[in-house]
Amino acid sequence: MPVQKIKRGYRKTRYILYKETLVDYKEHFWSFLGSFAGIGILAYIQSMHFSGNDAVYLIGSFGASSVLVYGIIQSPFSQPRNLVGGHLVSAFIGVTVHKLAPDIIWIAAPLAVSLAIILMQITKTLHPPGGATALIAVIGSDKIKDLGYMYVLSPVLIGVLILLFTALIFNNMTSSRTYPSHSTYHKHYHKIRKRLAKKQ
Repeated sequence: MPVQKIKRGYRKTRYILYKETLVDYKEHFWSFLGSFAGIGILAYIQSMHFSGNDAVYLIGSFGASSVLVYGIIQSPFSQPRNLVGGHLVSAFIGVTVHKLAPDIIWIAAPLAVSLAIILMQITKTLHPPGGATALIAVIGSDKIKDLGYMYVLSPVLIGVLILLFTALIFNNMTSSRTYPSHSTYHKHYHKIRKRLAKKQ
C-alpha cells in the first residue's frame, strides 16, 4: 500500500511539473503587455510629477503585484479584493506603526509586516506584496515617510487602481483569460461586461 501511494504521488508530481513548465506564448504575450502597460503608466506619472531617483509612485510592491495580477491571474491572491484591500490595509498598518515607533526600526519593521499579514487574513484580503507595502512605509525614504497617511491614498491607492484597471483590460482580451476569476462577485462582473459588449 505505501508503495502505491508513493507511485501515485510521483505521477501527480510529474504531471504538475509538466503542466507548470508548458510554454504558452499567448499567455506570455498578454502577461508582458499587461504588466508593461500597468508599470509603464505608473512610471510615466512618476516622471511627470517627480524628478530624481526617489520613486514615490513606483513602490517595489507594485512589481510583485504585477507578477500576480498579470502572470498568475487565476490565483486567489490576484483577485481585485485582495489586490486593493491587501495594499490599503498594509499601507495603513505600515504608516501607523511608523508613527508609533519611528526610530526603532528593529521593532517597527517586523511589527508592520506581521500586523499587516494578520489584518489581511482577518479581512480576507491576503495579498503577498502587501507585506512589502507595509515595510516600505517604515523603511522607505524620507519622501515616503513624510507623506504620512497620504501614503495610503497616493501612491498606494492610485497605483493599485491603475494596476487593477490595466489588468481588467489586458486580462480579458482573449477568451482563454478571464479576470477576475473567483466568487459570485466576479461572475456578476463578467455578466455585466458581456451585456455591455452585446449592446455595442
